[in-house]
Amino acid sequence: MFPTKTDKARDELQGGQRTLSQRERALLLMADGRRSLTDFSPLFASRDEAEQTLRALMNRGYLHDAQPAQQKAVAPGPAPAVEPIRVAATSTDNFDGKRSLATTRMFLFDICERMFVRRDPKFAQQMRDALREARDRDAMLTIAALMLTEVEKAAGAERAESLRERIERLLPPASETVH
Repeated sequence: MFPTKTDKARDELQGGQRTLSQRERALLLMADGRRSLTDFSPLFASRDEAEQTLRALMNRGYLHDAQPAQQKAVAPGPAPAVEPIRVAATSTDNFDGKRSLATTRMFLFDICERMFVRRDPKFAQQMRDALREARDRDAMLTIAALMLTEVEKAAGAERAESLRERIERLLPPASETVH
């Protein structure tokens, strides 16, 4: 299933109207007819939760399946689900800069601009929108995990790991989140 937004979803995503949760809105932002449940799973605690949310949004008229029934005959094999990145409790880096969600957000915006704007402008816009909506550490980690999955596909595991380490140095510890 490759869901895409309905007019109702586009109305929801317009400024000033917020009836859905942040994760539901993030899922709507990403729903472009090319991404599947596997792509949405990192936004949620489990694949089941992602599937329930996806189905609920479809039932409520925010999404519909972009793929006609005839094309559903050949289903791709399941891709590994992406977990939100795990941040080490203590960092071995001597980073002296200010650790904050704002600093992390700016770094992720930079990755988005450098890695995705030319390759996949639609994905870049979705990530920028999701970053603007992210209000807490968990949301930021989920978006980072999704971006790093795409970085790994485009530039390799080593590049993704180096960015993951940098994100760990920028994020404040979970106990002292600073915006």
